[in-house]
Amino acid sequence: MKPFLRTILAIAGIAILGLAGFAAYLLNTYEDAPVDPAWAVGGAERVPPGSVTVRYTGTATLVFSDGETTWMTDGWFSRPGPLELLLARIAPDLSAIESGLARNEIDRAAAVFPVHSHYDHAMDAPEVARRTGAVLLGSSSTANIGRGWGLPEEQVRVVRDREPIRLGRFTLTPIESRHFQFPDPAVRERALGDPEITESLVPPVGAFEYKLGVAYVLHVAHSRGTALIVGSAGYVEGSLEGMEADVVFLGTGGLGSQTNAYRETYWRETVGRVRPGRVIPIHWDSLTGPIEGAFTGPVRAMGFLSTGTHLALEFLKQKESDDPDLRFMTLPRFDPVVLF
Repeated sequence: MKPFLRTILAIAGIAILGLAGFAAYLLNTYEDAPVDPAWAVGGAERVPPGSVTVRYTGTATLVFSDGETTWMTDGWFSRPGPLELLLARIAPDLSAIESGLARNEIDRAAAVFPVHSHYDHAMDAPEVARRTGAVLLGSSSTANIGRGWGLPEEQVRVVRDREPIRLGRFTLTPIESRHFQFPDPAVRERALGDPEITESLVPPVGAFEYKLGVAYVLHVAHSRGTALIVGSAGYVEGSLEGMEADVVFLGTGGLGSQTNAYRETYWRETVGRVRPGRVIPIHWDSLTGPIEGAFTGPVRAMGFLSTGTHLALEFLKQKESDDPDLRFMTLPRFDPVVLF
């Protein structure tokens, strides 16, 4: 082999190794969690009778209970990795669901309500409903995810905008809203355009087959207190006018990639409308990280879809500084926290 050709092959080999190493770095390392460690609270060692508790798995999966009735948002425990999302078809991970339910100490539930129908909210919900006897609540798109999984029709309920749903002493009111708007136009069109799942969705399918459906904000009322769950960093101006909540579970994923004007409006139309005493950020952690152990920020490869996680944290810390009476909290994984 001629020296010149050997040199070219050596350079090509080094370049390939470099690209492979860079890809591994993007796909297997994570940004810092975009929350303040000082906000972290621990699980309750003792839950007083009649208290309302919340448990957090990650993303927007929350489990609420008052000791008599248990229900949850999303019920998402599968964590397909970046390459699987990009190159393969995905389906619920049954072992992850079994483990997630066990770690949350759930064997029966009244309802599971995906806040919209993307895979990281609704993919596991039908299996969660099947295992717990829960009713699957949500849009017609979420209903078609349930039907595609073979969930009986009596366990599927399509909700109506602002129509209250009674679950024991809880009253849930779904409010139609908007999803976070991806900055990249092509990604935004693929993830949010043509939003309806019009037929039964039978996995495994591509991640983008889990279309948006309807993005809901949930108002939760209980005799002990009220909460607002904003699962995605989107809003409809004026939609929460006149509502109140003691606690806001605030979706912050992707918030840093928006303009500061967007962030200010989002805050005004969620936290500003309902005037809570506590804000609990959600949906800030990695979608592809492990379901056990410490939470992480997004995998670095997600930076191509949504950037500026540090800006989201700076924004939240500024809001904390602006209002000393407003308490910020982040929840532990799985452990119950007394909400009211």
